[in-house]
Amino acid sequence: MLVTGLALMARVDRQALDAMVASLNLPDFTGSVIIEPVEVEGISGWRAQVSLPDSHDHRSYADIRKIIHSSSMLPQAREYAEATFRILAEAEGVVHNRPPGEVTFHEVGALDSILDICLSAALFDLLAPDHVRCSPLPICDGEVQSAHGLLTSPAPAVQHLLQDIPVYGVDSWGETVTPTALAILKAIKTEFGLWPEMTVKRVARVYGSRILPNIPNGPSMAWIPGVRPLRRQH
Repeated sequence: MLVTGLALMARVDRQALDAMVASLNLPDFTGSVIIEPVEVEGISGWRAQVSLPDSHDHRSYADIRKIIHSSSMLPQAREYAEATFRILAEAEGVVHNRPPGEVTFHEVGALDSILDICLSAALFDLLAPDHVRCSPLPICDGEVQSAHGLLTSPAPAVQHLLQDIPVYGVDSWGETVTPTALAILKAIKTEFGLWPEMTVKRVARVYGSRILPNIPNGPSMAWIPGVRPLRRQH
C-alpha cells in the first residue's frame, strides 16, 4: 500500500517503476511490480500486484545491507532502506535478546519484503516531501503466523516499535500494523497525529490485499467477491 500510494503521489509510470525495481540489481525483481486500477465495493482505487518466486530465505542484517549497498539505488534512497532495516533489526534484537547485528530476518528477509522496503525508499526519495504526517494507527487483538509459530497481534516487534506512537482501538481481529510498514514510517521521520491545517493538492486511494472485519481495507481480487479490475479507456 505504501508503494502504491507513493508511486501515485510521485506520478511514476510503469517504465520509471521498472527502472527503480531494476536498480536493486536482483534478477528476480525484474518486471515484478504492476500498479493497477481496482474497484472495491463500487469505490475505485489502485493496488500493487507483485509477482515474485517463492522465497523463504533467512537473511541476516548484514546480508540485507550487502544487497542495499550492491544496488544502484540513489544515495538517499539507500539510506532510507538501510535505516528501515536497522530499525527492524533493533526491534527484533530486543524481542529475541540479541544485538541487532546478530538478528536473522525471516519474513522480512524474504524477497517481497526487501522489494517493499527498497522500492518505498526509492519512491519516497523521488517524492522528497518536506515532512510526512500520519494519523494515529488502528490496533486490535489477533494472531499472526510467523517463522516462530503463532504469535499474538500486534506482533512483539510491532509492540516495541509502537512506543511513543499514537494509536486507537478498532473492533476487529487480525494484523492491522506490520513491522515493515511501521519501520518504514519511522525511517522517513513520520509525524503522527491528527490532520494538520493544509491545502489538499492530490489524493491517492490505495487498497491492500486483505480484508478484516470492520476495517475499511481493500480485499484481494483472488478470493474476495465484489472486486474487479477497471476497464482502461482507450
